[in-house]
Amino acid sequence: MTDSNHMPIKFGTDGWRAAIADEFTVANVRVCAQALADVMAADGTAADGLVVAWDSRFGSEMFARAVANVATGNGIAVRLASAPTPTPAASFAVVRAGAGAGVVITASHNPAADNGFKVKSALGGSASPELIARIEDRIPAIYRDPSLINSAAGGGEPARLDVRDEYLRAITGLVDIDAIRAAGFNIVVESMYGAGGGYLPEVLDGGATTVTELHGSPNPAFPGMSQPEPVERNLADLMAAVKDSAPDVSIALDGDADRVGIVDEQGTYLTTLDVFSVIVHHLLKRRGWTGPIVTTITQSTMIQRLAEKYGQENPRTPVGFKYVGPLMLESDAIAGGEESGGYAYRGHVPERDGILSGLFFVEAMVASGLTPSQLLAEVHEVTGPFVFNRVDLHFDPTSRDEILKRMQNSQPTSIAGLAVEEIDRRDGTRFVMADGAWALARFSGTEPLLRIYAEARDATTRDCLIEDVKTLALGN
Repeated sequence: MTDSNHMPIKFGTDGWRAAIADEFTVANVRVCAQALADVMAADGTAADGLVVAWDSRFGSEMFARAVANVATGNGIAVRLASAPTPTPAASFAVVRAGAGAGVVITASHNPAADNGFKVKSALGGSASPELIARIEDRIPAIYRDPSLINSAAGGGEPARLDVRDEYLRAITGLVDIDAIRAAGFNIVVESMYGAGGGYLPEVLDGGATTVTELHGSPNPAFPGMSQPEPVERNLADLMAAVKDSAPDVSIALDGDADRVGIVDEQGTYLTTLDVFSVIVHHLLKRRGWTGPIVTTITQSTMIQRLAEKYGQENPRTPVGFKYVGPLMLESDAIAGGEESGGYAYRGHVPERDGILSGLFFVEAMVASGLTPSQLLAEVHEVTGPFVFNRVDLHFDPTSRDEILKRMQNSQPTSIAGLAVEEIDRRDGTRFVMADGAWALARFSGTEPLLRIYAEARDATTRDCLIEDVKTLALGN
């Protein structure tokens, strides 16, 4: 019996995520699958089939099979992944198969207790806000009346899908893989027990470059880390390995391998804004690519200045690849990136790809002859130095509306001693200050957190921006 007064299924920035066995249940996954099947039927895409993939989390294959069962019951041909699959590889599979849509069972970087339901478009990116809105519109009726769910009665095994080899051939064709293998680099890879385990070592094998992989085998508990997010606080084992082996670069992937983290040759963690700036500079300066660079409002001022330097555009969107991906396709962008460490590239699917991002970063090292820290210094020569941080705050859920109202009504003329030149409320509240500094407060679309972001010329100003915006948001 469902509780019609409580609707646990809410899609956020990238899909629906919730605690396993609490709200993320087989029954609720079936509701989502039926809503998607209804929309595909209405759009005439059901005949093109559905790709269903899953990650290394608790129950992911079981939940994926539930999706496949509902799709089959609706007459939709299913291709079900045969092993834990990175989200970018699953998105690639949707395009290769000519499928009408894709579903990935993953909670990406969320804590181990969570799982999630991501919808992928036929073009291989995150489903558009319009498509998600139509799925969400169908969910309440199906949730209240589970008899609307068309499950396959019995039936055989769905067609299985293993896209690993074809995906790896595709991404290695986008970089100078032979030069990377011949470079003789010592690389450490932190796969965080996730779906990307083994991918980078396989790609880089066969030359003078050597790879040491940490946590390459799936473990849904993600031991030793608060969550499989490739940010500094979760990289204790990687930092220890860096001290022991002094690699040329270290690459970390999140739980579904759509995000990347980089640690330089000195053992310093590069922020996600630093990493994307280095890769974009490489594409513009050494690859000679031309075209827009699409970013969310949480990306770096350095990207804006690089675009200006090379005569390109830098359109910005709200947070979420459901906004970035479609605009990349529409504008034939060379790259798209958000603050979370997710970046996409022309010639590939319009989807964040941590594995390909790691390869592009290493290619930049090979092509330039520079170390990671020198590559960042090279960017700063063009843009000036910028430093970034994000603080995630837990808050009393009953105060959410009060925090939101306070931020929507805030009109400061200066923050941290810098004049406020612009206030952007497309997604949270973003303050743009003089000399390229900015700060933003917004609620996470994937976790119950208030995120505060800031970028400035120096760490002292950045930290003051964070504290002042925190006071604006929380009122204390």
